[in-house]
Amino acid sequence: MDNLLYGPVRRRARRALIVSVAGAAVLGGTLAPAARERAAPPAPGPAARALGAVTAAVPAALPDLAALIGEREARVRADPGDARSWAVLGAAYAEQGRRTADPAFFPRADRALRTSLEIAPRRNADAAQGLAALAVARRDFPSAKWWGEVARRLDPKRWTAHALLIDAYTGLGDHRAAGRSLDRLTGLRSGPAVMARAAAVHRDRGRREDAAAEIADAAALAEAPAERAAYLERAGQLAFERGDRQTALHYFEQALRTDPDQRAAQAGQGRALAALGRTPQALTVYQAALARQPCPAFALELGELYESLGLERAAQAQYDLLRARVREAAAGGADEELVLGLFEADHGDPGAAVRRLRDEWRRQPGTAVADALGWALHRAGRDEEALDFARAATEGERGGGVRSALYSYHRGMIERELERYGAARRHLQEALRINPYFSPLHAPAARRALRALGEAPVD
Repeated sequence: MDNLLYGPVRRRARRALIVSVAGAAVLGGTLAPAARERAAPPAPGPAARALGAVTAAVPAALPDLAALIGEREARVRADPGDARSWAVLGAAYAEQGRRTADPAFFPRADRALRTSLEIAPRRNADAAQGLAALAVARRDFPSAKWWGEVARRLDPKRWTAHALLIDAYTGLGDHRAAGRSLDRLTGLRSGPAVMARAAAVHRDRGRREDAAAEIADAAALAEAPAERAAYLERAGQLAFERGDRQTALHYFEQALRTDPDQRAAQAGQGRALAALGRTPQALTVYQAALARQPCPAFALELGELYESLGLERAAQAQYDLLRARVREAAAGGADEELVLGLFEADHGDPGAAVRRLRDEWRRQPGTAVADALGWALHRAGRDEEALDFARAATEGERGGGVRSALYSYHRGMIERELERYGAARRHLQEALRINPYFSPLHAPAARRALRALGEAPVD
């Protein structure tokens, strides 16, 4: 039947092709370029570009996201029963909230995605994936795991579900599950987005060279500027984590040139400039990043830089901003307890930090939470218990193997307080070997502690 239906059409098409080729030959081939021009597909518009990014769970440009949101809002007004458009709209809101650090987008995303589920409650993998991405953006890793696994069950070959599950399992401290998800992901897909996820897993397992190679390849192969800039920013983070200030600065600057809205790269630029001793520039860059994306983590970094310079009032202004942004995040359903707990441990109420971070540990026991809770317990004078959590963050089998100067510093300071001086020396030296510039406050404290222990600090 199909051959009967389409055979004559194909024969006519073939005859037309023969005629057109013959005509082109008669005219010296002048028609061939025109034919090729007509065959070239039009370049995708802003909304189409954002749609491709959102459905692939990769960063989207902010102007493109605004275009996609406007288009899908118009569609659901015209057809409120369009489950697919509701799912796309929800995923776009979630990405907008993540990229701008504006938690007001998250409740909108949740409503849109759940509306999609109400319209199409069966086999709605688009909505499930959107809810997983929203949960990752909110740092709600138990929900990210739930919805990511739903999306995977509904569509086992949906590679983006496995990508989101890597984030979820990592946030829950389940590094083996994250590794299994990466194996499934690489079996289904290749390309820059997969390389970026592989880089994150390598980093969390302490394989720094593999992580750096994967993210550099991802940045080189990514075509969309927003995606490429995100990978360049991540390459900068990895370079800074290993103490390579100049390479980190290069990557951060390249990311900003590629996508001027890449505010994490701008904050990273401030971090690298401060480590290089270019403090006035660092302050200017940090302030610019916070003006456009008032992220609590950026405010903590800038506040600690001011504090290291003895500018207490300027530091306090940033700490006040941090508290305000954490409250706004909570109102939008986002979890910034980790940043707030670290802040309270060092600059506020260590007892409150312990309470907050203990609740966080019960809910999502990731490596970063183990480190922060251990440090809060130390600051509250409970060093024996603190050491258990510091070990969980720094020992390979429990913490995944990540090499973090901050985690090693925290463990060394806890061990010093417990008079375990040999272990304290070892971990404080390790912190400075990993990254001598890891913090404007804590790196100098590590050097002072080593001198007090009768050990020359690592340069």
